[in-house]
Amino acid sequence: MRRLIPLVLTLATACAITKPNVEFRPRPDSPGPFSEAVRVDNILFLSGVLGTDSTGRLVRGGIGPETRQALENIKAALARNELTMDDVVKCTAMLADISEWAAMNAVYRTYFPGPKPARSAFGTNGLVLGARMELECIAAYR
Repeated sequence: MRRLIPLVLTLATACAITKPNVEFRPRPDSPGPFSEAVRVDNILFLSGVLGTDSTGRLVRGGIGPETRQALENIKAALARNELTMDDVVKCTAMLADISEWAAMNAVYRTYFPGPKPARSAFGTNGLVLGARMELECIAAYR
């Protein structure tokens, strides 16, 4: 029995749940009350990204140009956090009109030529600024 107690304590210590390291990473020029990204241990959660230019206006031309700009904005956010598109493991696409899914995919697939992240997509009944799409991503530090 005396030998069993140290073993149980060792196992309990090894299995103890530790509090995750959480870092909020705001962007100084953020247009809203949210962080651009939040890092939890080795996972980076990006806030939803629109196809806006450096002035905060949506690019013109519809779903294709908006998707391209949103993905460029994601690429830049990842770079600010020392990651690349290759580190993206999950995306969620929100479309103002789900019938534009194929057009969004035509651009989206060019940003992920290798293994594709897991992804969900759904239609909404309205996005900020009248955007055609919004994309949020999760990336992993390896």
